[in-house]
Amino acid sequence: MIMFWRMVRGTLFRQKSKMLMIAFTVALGVSLATAMMNVMLGVGDKVNKELKTYGANITVMHKDASILDDLYGLSGEGVSNKFLSESEVPKIKQIFWGFAIVDFAPYLERSGEIEGVTNKVKIYGTWFEKHLVMPTGEEVDAGIKNLKTWWEVKGEWLKDDDLDGVMVGSLIAGKNNIKIGDTISVKGTNETKKLTVRGIINSGGDDDEAIYTVLKTTQDLFGLEDKITMIEVSALTTPDNDLAKKAAQDPNSLTISEYETWYCTAYVSSISYQIQEVLTDSVAKPNRQVAESEGTILNKTELLMLLICILSSFASALGISNLITASVIERSQEIGLIKAIGGTNRRIILLILTEIVLTGIFGGIFGYIAGIGFTQIIGKTVFSSYIEPAVIVVPIDIALVFAVTIIGSIPAIRYLLTLKPTEVLHGR
Repeated sequence: MIMFWRMVRGTLFRQKSKMLMIAFTVALGVSLATAMMNVMLGVGDKVNKELKTYGANITVMHKDASILDDLYGLSGEGVSNKFLSESEVPKIKQIFWGFAIVDFAPYLERSGEIEGVTNKVKIYGTWFEKHLVMPTGEEVDAGIKNLKTWWEVKGEWLKDDDLDGVMVGSLIAGKNNIKIGDTISVKGTNETKKLTVRGIINSGGDDDEAIYTVLKTTQDLFGLEDKITMIEVSALTTPDNDLAKKAAQDPNSLTISEYETWYCTAYVSSISYQIQEVLTDSVAKPNRQVAESEGTILNKTELLMLLICILSSFASALGISNLITASVIERSQEIGLIKAIGGTNRRIILLILTEIVLTGIFGGIFGYIAGIGFTQIIGKTVFSSYIEPAVIVVPIDIALVFAVTIIGSIPAIRYLLTLKPTEVLHGR
């Protein structure tokens, strides 16, 4: 055994240039695999947060209004006289997946009149950046300021205590020569208010033909205290699979085990279901276009990183194979001599594998350290934040080092099995 380790040590020092090249090749493969796996495991929430800038993925309304919307495509004022309660809205953060709720905003949608404007306009009362204190002591800011990040606002956003302010859509402002600082008279069914224009909204959509006030202001205009017509919710979700799709059709069709798995996973359907549990007479409907787009982007991103990881490992194995084969050919006479004095193929294979695995471990350690560095570079560059290294990557890297070195050694092992001492010792 002592002689065996002396031979291993002798080879490592005698062929240190080739062994360093093998270690470098392993390090390259492991560093790339480490970076990709860490990013892949940590990318879900970060990609989801990036996608949250494109709006809510769950809409909540009264169940009666939801039925009419589903059957006839009718929504908004006049469709139903049923409302949700503003006072219940904070309960959204108290569901099982409450920490996955990024933002939410209640709306009271009505049609009213602006003095000097011919047609009726949509009036939305909402939260802008309302500060809430949960029963647990958690403090949350909720509202459209962070939910509608793509809006271009000239002037300033309303504050939730500004009962005399209004934000006007760019089309209404342009057609009626309304400017920031102007006072407009807004008439509802209950009273008329004079409101000061704080900002002009350019959303690129229907909001450009509407006006926005603090929720309390719209409730006063129409005499609808504590009433809201809709809630938009933005949540971090897990991409749907077959279980989520089955549950979305009918949660009652799930077995007990399936129900527990579905309920305890942040699918958009399970979060919607939990919201319905805490809000009276509500229906929470996922925005399938947004939710499925998020899932598709996330799945494709993870698939891309997995493919890069596999290809880098394959390239490392190929490079190691060439280096080991060249090393074995260079040592043909030494191996032939070992065979001639009674060394078995098994002992020689063990010798070669020990040398390569030790070299691979050395390269793997440096590769892992470099991979952690690459992970943070990717995280800071792409997501502007650091990515926490995943513990599970360590055993995967260890398995990868052994797999790459052993698979890369196969061509060299096949060569030495066919090597004949008489031929190599005679220089043939």
